[in-house]
Amino acid sequence: MALTLTVNGTSHVVDVEAESPLLWVIRDTIGLTGTKFGCGIAKCGACTVHIDGRAAKSCTTKVSAAVGKSITTIEGLSPDSTHPLQVAWTELDTPQCGYCQSGQIMAAAALLSKRANPSDFDIDTEMADNICRCGTYTKIRAAIHRAAEIAAQ
Repeated sequence: MALTLTVNGTSHVVDVEAESPLLWVIRDTIGLTGTKFGCGIAKCGACTVHIDGRAAKSCTTKVSAAVGKSITTIEGLSPDSTHPLQVAWTELDTPQCGYCQSGQIMAAAALLSKRANPSDFDIDTEMADNICRCGTYTKIRAAIHRAAEIAAQ
C-alpha cells in the first residue's frame, strides 16, 4: 500500500503495510538510521521520534497513524547539529555507549518545547520512559539543564 509520510520536512511515498511499525519504515524504507530499535514494546525509548511535535515511540506506532502528520527524527532535529540539546550533549560529553541517546535527545526536545526551564522533577518525570543501560542519567539531566540555558541566550 502506498502511503505518504512527511519526515524531517520531506515527503516520502512508501509502499508498506499500513500496520507496519513506523520505526522500521523510517529505518529500512526511508533509510534514516538514527532512530534505534531497543525493545519493540515502547518501554525503553530508543525509538523516540516526534509526531506533530510530541514524543512518540515509533516501535509501536503504526505507520498509518503517522500519515498526514509531521514526523521528526534525530536527523531532522537540526540540519547542522546546533540544536541546544545537541550542543549541550557534546559540551558535557553526555553519552557513554550512545545507543539510547537519539531517543533521549528527542524525548528531551519534547520536554523543552513544553517547559523552557524544567526542574529536576520535570526532567525525571518526562524522561522516565527512556532507559539508558549505561546509567548516564545524571549527565542527561545536566545536559537538559544546559540546553535550557543555551536556548535562553
